[in-house]
Amino acid sequence: MDVLIIGGTGLISTAITRQLVETTHDVTIATRGETDADLPDAVTHVTCDRNDSDRLAAVAEAVAPDCVIDMVCFTPEQAREAVDAFAGVTQYVFCSTVDVYHRPTASVPSTEDAARDPGVSEYGRNKAAAEDVFRDAHGDAFAATIIRPWSTYGEGGPVLHTLGLGTYYIDRIRQGKPIVVHGDGTSLWGPCHRDDVARAFVNAVGNETAYGETYHVTSEEVMTWNQYHETVARALDAPDPELVHIPTDVLSEVTPDRTGMLRDHFQYSTVFDNSKARRDLDFEYTVSFEEGVRRTVAWLDEHEEIEAWDSENDDRLIRAWRDATDGFVSAME
Repeated sequence: MDVLIIGGTGLISTAITRQLVETTHDVTIATRGETDADLPDAVTHVTCDRNDSDRLAAVAEAVAPDCVIDMVCFTPEQAREAVDAFAGVTQYVFCSTVDVYHRPTASVPSTEDAARDPGVSEYGRNKAAAEDVFRDAHGDAFAATIIRPWSTYGEGGPVLHTLGLGTYYIDRIRQGKPIVVHGDGTSLWGPCHRDDVARAFVNAVGNETAYGETYHVTSEEVMTWNQYHETVARALDAPDPELVHIPTDVLSEVTPDRTGMLRDHFQYSTVFDNSKARRDLDFEYTVSFEEGVRRTVAWLDEHEEIEAWDSENDDRLIRAWRDATDGFVSAME
């Protein structure tokens, strides 16, 4: 098929682009031209700011794709402009997110019909509203397919941790420095490597079974946060990590600028049912978290993107917490 990717150079979309070419689709990517990516020579590049509705419509007419994969739609307004521009294509695949769901979810594992309201964040609410636009357009403008990834990582991105995205975390693990962990470290998390996520998108293209459907494409190696950090250390041949557990509400109060992901996501135990994607999209979890971390960190090393272990105030947090808890214990003796 002739496939247009809006985006195409991001973490997931780079892998989608490569895999589409490998499966002999004709691929065009529409980007602002500001991000470099190592893509096959067969890929056609067009410049487009998706917020420019006139340019989006011009790209739609010039490329005339059979299928569109939209990786950078974040609002219902952008979704409506996309429907106007691409009405008449065979299929529209929208990259949504599990952030559309209310937290905590009512059941674990959650299926695709889990409650979305009230939304967990503005980002999640906007993605849910965009889903509704594409769902309403299904059958009239095109066949719509919605895919909801979870925590996707891989070469070109960071390794998440309690306090966000900072790559200094990798250096702390390597140096055997204490690691801040929210709560008691037993809430659940499940990273999925971008190559596995991308394969589901590729398998959705032209797949009539996926028309009008919504899918989870998430990890099948769910672990506690304690196990998460231990796995990162093992992947890097680092010492067993010293985990310092600090309550989520305390961290949120003292570091509000670094705990948005913690407040909205990390503190909850969330597991998502991938059975529908396994059935319809041949989704398969093939890259273990340990192997994926090795690959991701190797990329960060190669591009010299790992910050020094002391570039954030984690040690100050840890000292303050230990002083406070020591004082509490002493007061109760």
